[in-house]
Amino acid sequence: MGAGRGVPMAQLALLTLLALPGAGAVTAENMLSQVAFYQLADLAQREAGEFMFEFDQDEIFHVDLERKETVWRLPDFGKFTIFEAQGALGNMAVLKKNMEIMIKKNMLKKNMEIMIKRFNRTQAQTVPPEVTVFPEDPVELGEPNILICFVDKFFPPVLSVTWLKNGQEVTEGVSETDFYPRPDYSFRKFSYLPFLPSQGDFYDCRVEHWGLPEPFTKHWEAQVPTPVPETTETLVCALGLAVGIIGIIAGTILIIKGMKMNAARNPRGPL
Repeated sequence: MGAGRGVPMAQLALLTLLALPGAGAVTAENMLSQVAFYQLADLAQREAGEFMFEFDQDEIFHVDLERKETVWRLPDFGKFTIFEAQGALGNMAVLKKNMEIMIKKNMLKKNMEIMIKRFNRTQAQTVPPEVTVFPEDPVELGEPNILICFVDKFFPPVLSVTWLKNGQEVTEGVSETDFYPRPDYSFRKFSYLPFLPSQGDFYDCRVEHWGLPEPFTKHWEAQVPTPVPETTETLVCALGLAVGIIGIIAGTILIIKGMKMNAARNPRGPL
């Protein structure tokens, strides 16, 4: 989960335990990954975390930690298998407890240094996101559609996405995915806004992240071709019909002339 809406990212001091990825190769070409992390912010001591399974970077399911239930990315997945949410909750409890112990004993930094040496890794750097906005379907005025804000290649997984319509914040109908890990250990996330395209409306996806000096806003407005007025359509049809008639007349005249010339060149004698 990202930072709360409207919370300035610069005021957050995040402590994160990552279990990423708990992955095993299914075949030489496929990868099944488990993503689990727990976060604690100094601001109001807000807690956040994630537990999710994915296959080849596509989500299979995640566990809603507040409702304590498994949420399948596609409902049909739940017909073929099950996953007990309690397993994820137990995993998150262990991460939380470890975090609390390290904070209490002031061991967080030391533990991180040990892990970096053990796994021969360097400390991850803050990476700002790339933001793209696009519609789910081709835009037609008056036809319901969904606007997608794709936030990609960022680290750490702390992010706030806000939708604006004509400069005003919109919350109704907005939904978003969990944080999806990338092979390079950065993250990606999708936010969705149902909308009804109307002439003159414009939308913005505003993203806040530690890697950005200030909130980044990606602008989008429908590029819908201007409808041709009825008078113009009528004129075009009339011109087309006139050109067609003229073409028929000219073609008929040329055929008659050709027949006469052919008859003059080849006169028939008496039988």
